[in-house]
Amino acid sequence: LGRVAEAGGAWRASYRSARRAGEPGAMAWALWSGGTLARQCGTLPLARRLLTHASDLAAGSGDRIARGYCLAGLAETGRIQGDYEAVAGLHEELLAEARAHGEARHIVWALSGIAQMHRNTGELDTALEMFEESVRIAADADDARGRAWSLRGVADILSAQGHPERALTLLSEAEAICRRMDLASALAYNHKMRGNVLYRAARYASARRMYARALAEFRAIDERRGAVLSRLGLVKSRHFLDRPRALTLRDLEGLEREVARIGLLHAGKMVSAFRSQLSMAPQVSCASPS
Repeated sequence: LGRVAEAGGAWRASYRSARRAGEPGAMAWALWSGGTLARQCGTLPLARRLLTHASDLAAGSGDRIARGYCLAGLAETGRIQGDYEAVAGLHEELLAEARAHGEARHIVWALSGIAQMHRNTGELDTALEMFEESVRIAADADDARGRAWSLRGVADILSAQGHPERALTLLSEAEAICRRMDLASALAYNHKMRGNVLYRAARYASARRMYARALAEFRAIDERRGAVLSRLGLVKSRHFLDRPRALTLRDLEGLEREVARIGLLHAGKMVSAFRSQLSMAPQVSCASPS
C-alpha cells in the first residue's frame, strides 16, 4: 500500500514484543516482515541479514511455514539482485515443497520467480510456459495478486517476441486487479512494464510518459529498485527522442552508481549494455509521434 514508515514501525514493535515474550517463531515472522520491507525499499544487504536471522529463528522454533517464507524471501532477494546461481536451486527446492504440500500461492510465487530468471537469461519459451502455468494456478486458487504479477510476466515475454498489443491488453487486465486490491507497488511495476512494451515497439514518447509515471509512483512508496529501472527506461527513451548523447552518458553514469550501491547485478548489466550500444552506433533521430 506504500505506507513504508508505518510498516517499519510495525515490524520493529512486533519484534520487540516477541522478544520480550521469548517467542522465537514470532520473532522470525517480525524479522521476515522487516526483511521484506528492506528488499522493497532497495536496501538489499539489510534484507539479506534480516531474512537470514529470521530463517535461523524459524528453524530453531520448528515453525516450518515461517522458515519457508524466510527462505523464499532470501531467494527473492538474491533473484532481484541478479545472483541467479546462488538462488536458482533454492527456488526449485521451494517449488517442489509447495507442490508437495499443495500450496497454490507458494507455487505461483516460485514458478514466476524461476520464470523471471529464465527470461533474464534469454530462455523466453521456457519463461513463457512457466508464467502461463503460474497464471492458470493463480486463477484456480483465487490468488488475484499472484495472477496480476504472472500476467505481467506473460506480457513481458509476448512483447519481447514482437506482440506489443497482446502484451498491452494483458497489462490492462493486470492493472485492473492492482487497482481493485490497491497494490501500489504492483501497479507501479505494471506501469514500468507498459513503458518497456512501448519502448520495444519504438513508441518512445509514450514510453517516456509511462516511465515518468512509474518513477513518480515508485518514489512515492520509496521503492528504489523500481525507481532505478524506471530511470533507465527514461534515459533510453529520451535518447531516442533526440537527447544529446553526452547527457545520456552522464545519466547512465549516475545510474551505474545507484545500481552498484543497491547491489542490482542484472540492472547493472542492462545499463552497461545500453552504454555499449551507444558507443557502437551514431546518434540518429528515432522520435515517434506516439
